[in-house]
Amino acid sequence: MPRQEVIRKAKQDKRAGKSASTQAGEFVKDQIDKIRKGKHGARSTKQAIAIGLSEARRAGVDLPPPRKGRTKKSTRRSAKYAYEAGQGKRTPKRRPKVSRAVENVLKKEPRSTASRNALSKQAKSAASRRSAASRSAAARKASRTKGAMARSAAAKKAARTRARRRS
Repeated sequence: MPRQEVIRKAKQDKRAGKSASTQAGEFVKDQIDKIRKGKHGARSTKQAIAIGLSEARRAGVDLPPPRKGRTKKSTRRSAKYAYEAGQGKRTPKRRPKVSRAVENVLKKEPRSTASRNALSKQAKSAASRRSAASRSAAARKASRTKGAMARSAAAKKAARTRARRRS
């Protein structure tokens, strides 16, 4: 169950005109924080992200399930159920036994999947699967919805990392 603070931040992102994936990012970040605090683990970084996306769909973020051919059938079906539950088209059945079992399994999984290193590796591999044009378009859209102060901070950070790479 996501915290109210996370839901509030996602709604704030929606009001600011940010994309559904950005709104869902709040839930993914919360999931990463939970793993880092040691509340539970994850088999892989991808699993941690998937849990966050599922929570986002259930909380009502307008993030449709992946298209056919992108992921396996069971993943698509699971995403579809979560999406419908979040949109109010389906009332999810409470299954305490399953919930408890999943929680106990996740508690035994490693915490290293939420490390900076693991997340960096995952981000790089995900970016490498996208075209340069797609990445560029995403950056342009981000700059439109960022706002002046955040844009300025991002530019300063980029300048710092460029300077650090040179030396």
